[in-house]
Amino acid sequence: MDTDSKVVKVRISGRVQGVSFRVWTRKRARRLGLKGWVRNEDDGSVMALIAGEESAVSSMLKDFWKGPPGASVDAVNVETTWPESLPDGFEITA
Repeated sequence: MDTDSKVVKVRISGRVQGVSFRVWTRKRARRLGLKGWVRNEDDGSVMALIAGEESAVSSMLKDFWKGPPGASVDAVNVETTWPESLPDGFEITA
């Protein structure tokens, strides 16, 4: 990844499971050219790792506050990170 790239781990909480949040995230992330993954957590939140151009990551972080229809987002907690490896695209994981 180059110097204009950013990698963040994001925990989205609220009413974010059972509303297609993961599918919505994958669609948006692919449209923005991001790499990473998204998954449901046992505590009812959704966790995502997103990586790409800083402007695309920023755009995705703003989009997380809206979510898909039916979602009600209470918090978007962001942690800058540098993973050992990134997937080639953007996937939903277990």
